[in-house]
Amino acid sequence: MKDVVIIGGSYAGMAAALQLLRARRSVAIIDAGQRRNRFASHSHGFLTQDGVDPAEIAATARRQLERYQPDVFHVGSATQLSGAKGQFEVTTDDGTTFQAQRVLLATGVADTLPDVPGLAQRWGRSVFHCPYCHGYELDMGPIALLANGPEALHHAPLFTEFGQATLLTHSLFPIDDATKAQIASHGLGLDERQLTGLKGPIDGPVEVHFDTGAPMRLNGLFVASKTRPSSEIGAAIGVALEETPMGTQYRTDAFKETSVPGLYACGDAARMPHSVSLAVADGAWAGATLHRSLVFDPVA
Repeated sequence: MKDVVIIGGSYAGMAAALQLLRARRSVAIIDAGQRRNRFASHSHGFLTQDGVDPAEIAATARRQLERYQPDVFHVGSATQLSGAKGQFEVTTDDGTTFQAQRVLLATGVADTLPDVPGLAQRWGRSVFHCPYCHGYELDMGPIALLANGPEALHHAPLFTEFGQATLLTHSLFPIDDATKAQIASHGLGLDERQLTGLKGPIDGPVEVHFDTGAPMRLNGLFVASKTRPSSEIGAAIGVALEETPMGTQYRTDAFKETSVPGLYACGDAARMPHSVSLAVADGAWAGATLHRSLVFDPVA
């Protein structure tokens, strides 16, 4: 019987594990190695790790955890989750079964990207989701935000802080004259044409082609993707979900416990917005609150 099984071993899951291991609790991390930022070559905005390859950050964290408990990691995917607080059971794709008093969902999220030819191949390389993570490196050059709906109007002016920014509506919604004037007042460009594809080097600059007129050459393109938990295992046991402007996530309380007693969630799958540093912070808090639960509420 483990104290805690963590499903998902990226930044949030490992940050939670560190708190628990330092409290001398037994932990199993089930991880398939599919980090959300595996397409990016550099991570930014994470203090002391700015500019470091995210794979290197993950590898360093793993080595540090294994110093506390050498067998903490189990490579694979969790396929079944059953039981209740104090007596959960988690089964992996290779048939391994773990029993645990508590379970933490740190599954991360999957991104649903706009259906634009050439976009998915450039995800994390010249097409990005976060200006704080990637904006500085674009050298205040031409950039654009591809809208996924009218909600993009509320945060598009932010991108003028990172370059010569244009809002691309992709013909998804009309914009009235008053809104156009407001967009212009922020120094933000506007292009309402429909995108037909992205071309150019995978690592940029990227050429945006439209249904009419000349293409647009950009240092980088930002996309407001829609996200969802990357595993269905939480929903299968009845964890409540909630809708956010960024997509669907697990609903948790202030202590990161879900609607299922004893089952916790953290990281991108349980908070917004998303970044490595925010995921680490959320995971650290989840680890601490899990430990408190084991101490003050040890019996199911």
